[in-house]
Order: sequence, then C-alpha cells, then structure tokens
Amino acid sequence: MAYNKVAVSAEEEAYQYVQQEIRQGRLLPGQRVVTEAIAARIGTSRMPVRSALLRLASEGLLDMRANRGAVVRSLNARELLEVFEIRAVLEGLAVRNAVRNMESSHLRRLAGMIDHIDKGSGDYLDWTTAHREFHEYLCGFCQQPRLLAQLADLHSLMEPYMRMWATQPGRVPRMREAHEELVAALETGDPGACEAAMRRHVMNTVDALLPYLPDQPR
Repeated sequence: MAYNKVAVSAEEEAYQYVQQEIRQGRLLPGQRVVTEAIAARIGTSRMPVRSALLRLASEGLLDMRANRGAVVRSLNARELLEVFEIRAVLEGLAVRNAVRNMESSHLRRLAGMIDHIDKGSGDYLDWTTAHREFHEYLCGFCQQPRLLAQLADLHSLMEPYMRMWATQPGRVPRMREAHEELVAALETGDPGACEAAMRRHVMNTVDALLPYLPDQPR
C-alpha cells in the first residue's frame, strides 16, 4: 500500500509515515530510524519527526536508545504472546458486542472479504492488509471507539510479525477455513459463542507464528 499524504500537521504526517513503514515491513525490528532521513523523505524539519518518534515509542513500536536514537522495537516470543493474549480478550469483547449490531448484509460482506484474504495468501503484503481489514470491519460494529483504538495499537504491534510469518515457506495457510468459522459463529447471533470463536481464532494464529521466533516461551 503506497503512502498517501493528507492535510495533517508535520508531526502527524511523520507519525503516519513511520508507522506505515513499520507496519508494511519496510522498517524491520532492530533497524535504526534516522530522524534526518525521515524529515528529508516527507519534506519537513527534524523537530516534528522527533516528536512523532517519541509518540511511536510511547505506543511500543520504537525504542529510544541513548547511543542509537530511535530503533524499531523487537518483540521476543514472550512479549508477542502477551500481545496476542491481550488481543484475544479485547477482540473477543469487541465481537461479543458487535454481533448485536450486525445484519445479514454485513455477514455477506464479511464472507466476500474472506475471498480477498484467500487470494492474497500468496502475497504477504496483500494478505496481511486484507486480514486486518476483515478484523477491523468486523470489530467496528461494537461501536466502542476506545476499545477499537486499543485494538488498532495491538494490530500495529503484531503486523510486522504477521508479515514475517506470512513469508515463511513452511507455514500451512488455513485462512479461509479459520475465517469462515468466525462468520459461522456470527450467524448464530450468540454473543458468547462469537466471543469464544474470536478468542480461539486469535490464539490459533499465535500458536502458528511463535515457532518462527527465536525466543520461545518456556
């Protein structure tokens, strides 16, 4: 997905640019983020870029190091597992509340979005984008802005690792079946069943992803 400029402040523009570079895998975990290079890339001064990097550090996407400046944060397996566990609880809650506001037309749209996920399974950029759009559309029906903002932050933290996992030749994609199970739960209209289905869905993903990380949880 290409970076598109919009009418925002210089700090917000820098924030959006660096966040997207991390999410899209163009800035990798452990890589240094050079303030001057970012400022030159988007045509602004260093001060708003520095403010943006501090904001990203507060959200867990960057580490600010004394000798190296801003570095894309590397999560070990324990930390990533924690992110997924939190996401499972919060996204389960979002789906529990979302199903009350969904109609059959929304379920049909979700089913169509599964096709996009499935078609993108051979391209990790398209797959991860389609996957996130599916989850954001579904959870959006909870109509809880604070909850959705927290989920967006969690997705941004894990998205680089989802992309890394998606490029692994040994992974076995089960994308269509896994998302069809979510839609089937939604069709029941049972909030508890939907919450449980989403929690399983999230944790099944992390079980597949963790073996590709060097620091295994003990």
